[in-house]
Amino acid sequence: MEGVILLLEDEESVNRGVSFTLEKAGYQVYACGSICEAEQVLETHQPQMLICDLTLPDGNGLDLIKKVRKAQNDIYILCLTALDSETDYVMGYGAGADDYVAKPFSLSVLTLKVQAYFERNKKASNSEISFGKLRVNMNEMRAWRENEELFFTKTEWKLLILFVQNPNQILSKNQILEFLFDAEGDFVEENTIAVMIRRLREKVEEDPAKPQYIKNVRGMGYILGGGFQ
Repeated sequence: MEGVILLLEDEESVNRGVSFTLEKAGYQVYACGSICEAEQVLETHQPQMLICDLTLPDGNGLDLIKKVRKAQNDIYILCLTALDSETDYVMGYGAGADDYVAKPFSLSVLTLKVQAYFERNKKASNSEISFGKLRVNMNEMRAWRENEELFFTKTEWKLLILFVQNPNQILSKNQILEFLFDAEGDFVEENTIAVMIRRLREKVEEDPAKPQYIKNVRGMGYILGGGFQ
């Protein structure tokens, strides 16, 4: 089992969809519809992640987040919320949340966020990943091609980490856009991802015109192909 997740979501269809998707991805999910149920799970199990709605039938999710954060500092807290304003985000982060997903959201993007967290944990003891002549240190947020250190913009680094944490998986344009910008593909120019991939290849590939690492899968998306260790 890859990881233990406590899901607190009172909307039955969302609860069912998230639970099914994450269980299919290999996680153990304890699904709850109220704060009372969630507190019982927290007492009897030790979830590594809390996915928490903020508007609940028996209280405010922010109050639970504050309580959980005080009791368990190392749990990762991801908020699911229909609220989408800067004030809401500030309050959530202030309560102890690590990340937000605003409703309606893509289950594939939520799964990527969950996978990214557990992959970081899995690799914490060996944070440097090698791929051919490319080395990426996840903890220090640094990368090298042979002995040459590479420097990235914030978005380029986030894109590289997305590939590194999901090796040998085809990532569609929409998955990449939503992960990087929380935006649907319809609202971003068609060539945005192609431009970002080209810029990243110019830094990590020896010959960007003949990429060894980040490859295009025609009609499907992009993949970080074979050999990452």
